[in-house]
Amino acid sequence: MSIQSPSQVEIGARPSAAEATGYLGQAFLWMFAGLLLTAAVTGVVQGNQSVLEQVAELWLPILIGLFVLVLAIQWAIPRVSPTISLGLFFVYAAALGFVIAVVVSAYTLPSVGSAFLSAAAMFGAAGLYGVVTKRSLAGLGAMAGMAIWGLFVAIIVNVFLGSDTIGFVISIIGVILFTILTAYDTQRISSGALVAQTGSVEKAAILGAVHLYLDFVNLFLFLLRLLGSRR
Repeated sequence: MSIQSPSQVEIGARPSAAEATGYLGQAFLWMFAGLLLTAAVTGVVQGNQSVLEQVAELWLPILIGLFVLVLAIQWAIPRVSPTISLGLFFVYAAALGFVIAVVVSAYTLPSVGSAFLSAAAMFGAAGLYGVVTKRSLAGLGAMAGMAIWGLFVAIIVNVFLGSDTIGFVISIIGVILFTILTAYDTQRISSGALVAQTGSVEKAAILGAVHLYLDFVNLFLFLLRLLGSRR
């Protein structure tokens, strides 16, 4: 599972509708490319039982490693070229495919599909709200971002405890937090806040894609934990 820590960027004056659409369009393009890569890797890994077992055995260090990697990528994007930024994002998307392959292999295919469709619906609704609302979501998004750190610690602790009840509560909180972050991140992208942060439309699109990708993947994984039927 991957967790993000969004930057604290205030929402200022909105750009024109055409500019906002352009910002969102580029971010969603790279987000979908990342999701396709993750899905492709997941499909390949699921066909290799030995790889699945190795990933499952190294679950905790892989989880921590992916968390550190995504933080490093978000730090690096404003500081390196767009080509390198995109490459780093795709490396992360491919690596996460190994983890997701292990997770979805524990659930029935219909329940995986149900969780995916539910995540898509919630992601779409939250993203639309973030674009159309006139209310600044900066404060709400900042609080959700801080709460993510506590959620990550709870996930690590529950790896050792193995409590289904705690896992269920974590999943509910996770769905709520990442729904909020979806609206927040979408508003930041459409407002041009990431362009101001990175100094480049291209880098802003990649950074926005990273945030949106994380929002969607985490929504899917938490909903799968809530709605999924185990094999």
